[in-house]
Amino acid sequence: MPLLLLDLDNTLIDRDAAFRAAVAGFLAEHGLAGSDLTWVTHVDASGYTPRHDVATALTDRYGDAVPATAIRALLDHGAADRVVLGQPSREALGRARAAGWTCVIVTNGRTAQQETKIRNTGLDRLVEGWVVSEGVGHKKPDPEIFHAAAATVGASLTGAWMIGDSPHADIAGAHALGLRSVWVTDGRPWAQDSFRPTHLAPDAASAIDHAISTTG
Repeated sequence: MPLLLLDLDNTLIDRDAAFRAAVAGFLAEHGLAGSDLTWVTHVDASGYTPRHDVATALTDRYGDAVPATAIRALLDHGAADRVVLGQPSREALGRARAAGWTCVIVTNGRTAQQETKIRNTGLDRLVEGWVVSEGVGHKKPDPEIFHAAAATVGASLTGAWMIGDSPHADIAGAHALGLRSVWVTDGRPWAQDSFRPTHLAPDAASAIDHAISTTG
């Protein structure tokens, strides 16, 4: 069966929206300025800033006003407890599986946090497997994590597609392995000159539908 590799954060699920909601609740709970929402999300950088660095920045800014346990809870569970899987993506995954595709999530991050997102959204029932960078010891765009994703379902990367929102992690990783790819644009223009995705799509559902409509 053909293999469909799927990024998790800001592809299948809107991780940034969930994190913003968590931060807004955190600020309100501790009587902090609501205007800090922009600062915290900037520091977080869509999850690409290491957790330790975000925790340090929050601790430095809020000092004794916020317990360390509250900061840990925000970073460990805030987004994971709020993410949702949109109906269009849910239905597109159903179409992919019905068409005979094997769907595997390939995500960077910490295993406990990413698996919480997968289970909370019901994605564990919609895909055949997943790999998390912490668990396999390699992060996208390293080729090893893509090979691990294929191995987890006993599949080959031959003919596989990669769908994701990150030019560096998802599309460059796929390009290096000769995989076809769909970049989820979310309204952004493509800005890389050295490589390009096979296709651009506005959202995950459209990306999945494009990939599964191809053969060979």
